Amino acid sequence: MKKNRKYAAFLRGINVGGHHKVPMAELKKEMAALGFSEVETLLNSGNVIFSAPATEINSLEDTIASRLEATFGFPVPVLVKDAGEMLQLQSNDPFREIEVTDDTRLYVSFLKLHPQEIELPWISEDQSFRIISIDDRIVCSVLDLSGVGTVKGMDFLEKIFGKNITTRNWNTIEKMVGRLKP
Repeated sequence: MKKNRKYAAFLRGINVGGHHKVPMAELKKEMAALGFSEVETLLNSGNVIFSAPATEINSLEDTIASRLEATFGFPVPVLVKDAGEMLQLQSNDPFREIEVTDDTRLYVSFLKLHPQEIELPWISEDQSFRIISIDDRIVCSVLDLSGVGTVKGMDFLEKIFGKNITTRNWNTIEKMVGRLKP
């Protein structure tokens, strides 16, 4: 019998602006129906901690996405990371050298596919958005809201890496990691 491992799942594009509603209680129920244990949700944006037998990440992503589409009636892209990857991300502390102000936002994006090579740090033309690291399929970026105009950091990410991506604030990642620790 395979030993259970802890995982973090990140759902893309749910509960945004009243579209693609996925109530967290129903999400938790569907995850449990898939045979996962210790299912917890965090916030309303599709962050799930769960335990499951050790298996391929792609298989978990496909299983969860298929179940959620069948249940809720629309595609729900899912990206899964195992606890070890998440703990390593926090341990690496990718934002340690960033001076954080009230106008600074720290983001972690998870990619479905391996990214193209880009020169780092990548900085937007208006200097408001920086990609500071790429490690496997995890992209860390910094958004500076102190400038004028609307900053479209997520647009930059999708332009560079495509739409098979989901992004979370670093504070959310730290909360998730806190729940993944043994």
